[in-house]
Amino acid sequence: MTARVSHTMPYGARGSKARPGKLSLSEAKLLESVLDEQSKQAEAPLGEQALQVEAPADEQTLLVEAPSETQPEQAAEAPTKEQSKKAAKDSSETTLFHELKMLFAKLAAMAVVCLLLLTFVFGLHYNVDSDMHPAVKDGDLVLYNRWSKDYVAGDLAVLSYQGETQVRRVIAVAGDTVDIVREGLVVNGALKQEQDITELTQRYAGGVDFPITLQTNEIFVLGDARGGATDSRIYGLVQIDNTHGTVMTLLRRRGL
Repeated sequence: MTARVSHTMPYGARGSKARPGKLSLSEAKLLESVLDEQSKQAEAPLGEQALQVEAPADEQTLLVEAPSETQPEQAAEAPTKEQSKKAAKDSSETTLFHELKMLFAKLAAMAVVCLLLLTFVFGLHYNVDSDMHPAVKDGDLVLYNRWSKDYVAGDLAVLSYQGETQVRRVIAVAGDTVDIVREGLVVNGALKQEQDITELTQRYAGGVDFPITLQTNEIFVLGDARGGATDSRIYGLVQIDNTHGTVMTLLRRRGL
């Protein structure tokens, strides 16, 4: 910006009595240079303002462009998240497999324990005859205790005769005397009154001789179906050591 310079002398520029007059050529140039300098100084703040105004635009540009610089990083991180999900899935599958393996191990351990119990402590017998009807029927599953052999009259004992396992009722134990007379079963001189026995107890032709007294470690057994049961009337007294145990319970599978 160029100031227009008047070549008139300011009033009072020369001498004590100033009066208007014309400037010399050197004075006019000097004044013009001073005015130019002032004009430049006046324009300088405008330039700084322009820079200050433009600066936020640069910052905005940087702010706008910043996400574009982070996008590749996010894209690079994406596989890491997928790997994390896969690792979590693998961990879950491993945990499930471990739990299933532990479950099968527990079931196997329980099966082994049950097998040992049924082999050495308890026993199962599938009854196939009707000699103990109605107490034990054909098809019943009998659970007995191998270690319980302290029999008393009325207990159900599991034993074997000619290779076949059978269940029979204990009638007499060591020290008792058993006889079978016309009226029925006599134990220790008294006629035996038995509940749920509907048939008369009779001797078998060709069977054991009565009366009979039991010694230590012996029991006398009969089937509840007295009319034709295979019992001590045929094979005599039973050694306790040869029995399998005392019946604990039975599962009736048919004929309820």
